[in-house]
Amino acid sequence: MSGKNPKSLDFETCDRTFGPLREGGQKIVLCHGVFDLLHPGHLAHLQEAKAFGDILVVSITSAPFVNRGPGRPAFSDEMRVYALSALACVDYVLIAPAETALEVIARVKPTFYMKGQEYADAASDVTNNIDREAEEVRKNGGDIRYSGKIVFSSSKLINQHLNVMPAEVKDYAVDFVQRFSFETLRESVDAMKNLKVLVIGDAIVDEFIHSQIQGLTSKGRVISARFIEKEQHLGGSLAIARHVANFAGKVSIATAFGGEEDIRKLLTEKMPPVDLDLLVQGDGATIIKRRYIEKMGRREEYSKVFACNYIDEDCLSAVQREDFLSKLEAILPEFDLVIATDFGHGLLDARTMDLLQDKAPFLAINVQTNSANFGFNLISKYRRADVFCLDEQELRLAFSDRKGDPAPLLRKLSARLGAKAGWLTLGSAGSLGLDADEEHSTPALTLHVKDTTGAGDAFLALASLGARLRLPLPLSSVLGNLAAALTANVLGNAEPVGKPQLLKFAETVLKH
Repeated sequence: MSGKNPKSLDFETCDRTFGPLREGGQKIVLCHGVFDLLHPGHLAHLQEAKAFGDILVVSITSAPFVNRGPGRPAFSDEMRVYALSALACVDYVLIAPAETALEVIARVKPTFYMKGQEYADAASDVTNNIDREAEEVRKNGGDIRYSGKIVFSSSKLINQHLNVMPAEVKDYAVDFVQRFSFETLRESVDAMKNLKVLVIGDAIVDEFIHSQIQGLTSKGRVISARFIEKEQHLGGSLAIARHVANFAGKVSIATAFGGEEDIRKLLTEKMPPVDLDLLVQGDGATIIKRRYIEKMGRREEYSKVFACNYIDEDCLSAVQREDFLSKLEAILPEFDLVIATDFGHGLLDARTMDLLQDKAPFLAINVQTNSANFGFNLISKYRRADVFCLDEQELRLAFSDRKGDPAPLLRKLSARLGAKAGWLTLGSAGSLGLDADEEHSTPALTLHVKDTTGAGDAFLALASLGARLRLPLPLSSVLGNLAAALTANVLGNAEPVGKPQLLKFAETVLKH
């Protein structure tokens, strides 16, 4: 791959090449995709595309924008450009810094935009992009065509022949598709749009201070770090509401924040389409969890060096609390699902917990243990839940059982709460779920991790939605694990899990 590749064009300046070609009457054909592993289907597709015009342009989605889950693409941008450039039928190759082909189409302005036959039925496109792409092509005077000679799946070939997924995930996927098709999973996700969901719990702002560790100071012998930049993300109940809003038809948030101007701006920018009618500006300050982090060289993973929490547990005055409870009681019957996220920072007091347990039509709970509440915020303080989710430490603390088999503890907790389903999240070991019919273990669907902050919250969001729809336990478990894996590959709660991303990842994992 040494030397300049004459077929590879810069995305920003490519119109300098295509403009004169169009003006000269040349017909430009555009193919766009990931092209992660060239196979006979790709070759037939590209050759058929070239027959429609004079110039064949192939654009590939740049690695950061590939929505096929952690570990993909299997091949770098450079390797994929190199492979495509070696084909005689290909005239130019572009790397597209975007999730969709819309920006590429706007720059190339092709005479024909070529897609595989599987995209001819727009309803089968899980990203819902094909209609928008066709509209963009026609806006620029072109049209869309579909090839149909040979169809292969790169994801299926990669899953079968390359080690991009752990062996236990491959085995699990083979067993899973014997019971549930991808279409069944997709239909289940689509059905979530009919749900009305209330998320209630502590509002948290996660701050990440990017740093470079310089060493120890010469006198005080403390860690010295150079500041690089700061990020702020909406965490806690706010993060869960953002996840749910990408799937459910109506989502509301019940929480309190301090009214700080920068946080108000963050809420305005990031919370739509969540209904903020029960977002209360309390007397206390917004909870901020600040983490000092350092990136691990060329790896994607971050190391957390130090954390400092700003927690005001008296978030509501007595008057504000009464008003909050009154409004909450009035709206609870409106929702199909209530997700209570108890971080132990004061919003969910005894009266609020009682109200939720008495009046919520379907209640999902998560009670978190963290450094600020260790040993004092246990799920055992609840007497009722339809669905629950917690990690192993939280389960063991609830029963003061440090070493026993967690499965009996999970069953015992489920019986105590009268739950219809419950999950134990196990980090790199996946999850264990149970309901009245079965226990189900799901492996972690990726071992590629950038940051695990919020992964359990994402699991709770999707698993709870599945449980409310009364999906079979394995389906809800897989949905939770898919969401957790995607979140573990984003720093903090920078972005919520999106429906197209989750479905593309599911499609990738289940192709065998």
